[in-house]
Amino acid sequence: MSNLYIVATPIGNLEDITLRALDILRTVAVIVAEDKRVTIRLLNKYQIEKKLLVWQQHSANIDWQRIKKALLSGNDVAYVSDAGTPGISDPGGQLIKKVLAELPEVKIIPVPGPSSLSAIISVAGIQLDRFIFLGFLPHKKGRQTLIEMIKKETVPVIFFESVHRIVKALEQLVDSPKELIVGRELSKQFETIYRGTAVEILDVFNKDKTKIKGEFVVVVDKA
Repeated sequence: MSNLYIVATPIGNLEDITLRALDILRTVAVIVAEDKRVTIRLLNKYQIEKKLLVWQQHSANIDWQRIKKALLSGNDVAYVSDAGTPGISDPGGQLIKKVLAELPEVKIIPVPGPSSLSAIISVAGIQLDRFIFLGFLPHKKGRQTLIEMIKKETVPVIFFESVHRIVKALEQLVDSPKELIVGRELSKQFETIYRGTAVEILDVFNKDKTKIKGEFVVVVDKA
């Protein structure tokens, strides 16, 4: 029976991909991508040509049937998200759930590699043997509840935030004296790491709006 490889891909710098990941992408029969356009850029860099299928947040049953057919064929398949390790704020978990339910004989194999979560942890400089990870904060419903929890939490909290809501997140934390580590565009050309309170980091952003670009990972230290 087939193997399904869950392959971590670069979060920015395409040279961060592992040798094992490249070997698997070269040898599998089919690659399942969250977004073909993103994956093609990676495959082109390493001169890999493969049949591509799609699995995304709003995939229909027809997408699953194509993937299922590929796995039933006896050939190995790899799944890659847009960036980083699948299963973290992407639809990889739902794909695995379907495979476990309908194709229990398929072996699911993790291929570890880049992750913005582990990247920010590695440079945070605070005790992170225990922490809470929230993924992306909700846009509206439940957001304020989580913000209040973050302010009171006695272990560090890590969350993702988009360019459209990073200022809002910092503004919601301005009445907290907690120290923050904010990673912007990790592994990319304009990678920057900000350290300080929400007030101090907001001051940096307000002085230079060009710094409010890209994707952000926020670490809020414990009380």
